[in-house]
Amino acid sequence: MRYLLDTHTALWALENKTKLSANAAAIIGDVTVSLALSVASAWEVAIKVSMEKLDFEGGVAAFLRKMKDNGVAILNIEERHVEAVENLPYIHRDPFDRVLIATALADGMTIITADANIKKYDVNWVY
Repeated sequence: MRYLLDTHTALWALENKTKLSANAAAIIGDVTVSLALSVASAWEVAIKVSMEKLDFEGGVAAFLRKMKDNGVAILNIEERHVEAVENLPYIHRDPFDRVLIATALADGMTIITADANIKKYDVNWVY
């Protein structure tokens, strides 16, 4: 199975595993599953670090390196993802989360998220 990490679950997996549900922690720790992170999440981390809303030592470069070191694939935003955003109902206002939803739908992935707004979409999710 292929999973897409929401930004907060990726950060929690690196810095505060106690915030993860037991199910999310088990999936993230399972070496037999395929984990991915959208470059949109890295972009969101970069913005939050630059605004001093997030303190991540080493910034976005360290975040990406740690994700890769943990076997997480970094996904670029492709045309199919942008096209899928256009077809999403306007439930969630966060553009980064909308890209994640569209990516999961376009690529047949399940999002690991605690975000109640993402759960309102017809997308596979776990937490």
